[in-house]
Amino acid sequence: MKKFGVIVIALLVTISAAIYQRLTGPTHPKAFTYTVENETFKSKVPRSGDTDKDTRVVLNLPISAVATLYYKKFRVEEEFTPITFSPIDEKKQEAFLPKMPSAAKLEYYIEILDGGETKYFFKETPIIIRYKDPVPIFVLIPHILIMFLAMLFSNLAGIQALIREPRFKRNTLVTLILMFLGGLILGPIVQKYAFGEFWTGFPFGFDLTDNKTLIAFLTWLVAYLINRKQDRPSSVIFAAVVTLVVFSIPHSLFGSELNYETGKIMTGFIQTMNIF
Repeated sequence: MKKFGVIVIALLVTISAAIYQRLTGPTHPKAFTYTVENETFKSKVPRSGDTDKDTRVVLNLPISAVATLYYKKFRVEEEFTPITFSPIDEKKQEAFLPKMPSAAKLEYYIEILDGGETKYFFKETPIIIRYKDPVPIFVLIPHILIMFLAMLFSNLAGIQALIREPRFKRNTLVTLILMFLGGLILGPIVQKYAFGEFWTGFPFGFDLTDNKTLIAFLTWLVAYLINRKQDRPSSVIFAAVVTLVVFSIPHSLFGSELNYETGKIMTGFIQTMNIF
């Protein structure tokens, strides 16, 4: 019963962290609520697009309403380009953002004419969408699955170390192996497909996703080495906490970004510094 309870707690913590990371990530679709013709609607607009096709933006909107999408290149001084939404049926309309190169970003907002009133959504703080090359399912699915298992065994080992359950040493090794396979092998392969580079973290760049993966792996490597000859559960607890914290940071935050002026892909804090 005790063993089962530990597994359940570890699973709940892992699922909660995964959901939090997903919902707070900068590429997760942006949900918003609005009222048109005295009726309330909800829609989600994309913040991630593929380089091989235009990105579809769908609004739950009556056919009688006129909506326009305005977009421009991110961090580029240019006018917004308007695209009129077209009806899909009586309750939905669509517009398409143009496909862009890998790591390119666009910013956009939406205008809706509701009778004699013009309503703007995200005009002051436009939606930012980043483009990536398609990643094959046979690479992406194993990466996601193994990283989820790495988080699960990280939490499991941490809880076991906290209650002095002897299996924490075995699961420390399992976590280390999963972190290596998912984060340092499959992770770079996914990034190569998506943005053309295997690794943009330390020491080659400042990509936050790469760097947080490296931090988690090194923390578990130290915990494993410390516990090889004697029990040091505090090091495993520390590694589990560090991993939970770093992987709660939204995925793709400070990720790769195309600099339109130079044509080069920038990563991490370098691109942020270039704003000023």
